[in-house]
Amino acid sequence: MQLDWWHWAVAGIVLVLLELAIPAFVLVWFGLGAVLVALAVALLPAMDVTAQLAVWLAASLLLVGLWFKVFKPGFHKTRVGTATADIVGEVGLLAKPVAPFEKGEVRFQKPLLGSEVWPCIADETIAAGERVKIVAVEGSLLKVGKS
Repeated sequence: MQLDWWHWAVAGIVLVLLELAIPAFVLVWFGLGAVLVALAVALLPAMDVTAQLAVWLAASLLLVGLWFKVFKPGFHKTRVGTATADIVGEVGLLAKPVAPFEKGEVRFQKPLLGSEVWPCIADETIAAGERVKIVAVEGSLLKVGKS
């Protein structure tokens, strides 16, 4: 069985369109890999099916690797539970006062883990408007201390 260039082009377009229905952002790279194979088969029509499949696999894996290494570095590491060490030590401004058994709110200049405002707790009473530093992350709360 010989696959023509248009078989790969249609398969590539179908895979890219399937990405709209299944938003995993992986199928698009396999679709683009199929489009690259369509171009290769159009330039080299004597390419056999095994070589076509090998080129498709290599191109698809290369595109997925480039996505994570070049275009989205650290994308696979942005998990809330694993980012604790990255935010400890950040300084923010207390928007609502905090006391030992009362939650407050701290605001940051740049968003931390996707939000500028976070609920916080503290071991001491701190008035609103004071600068605070993150000392720990406890569940979904930030533990802060005076900066």
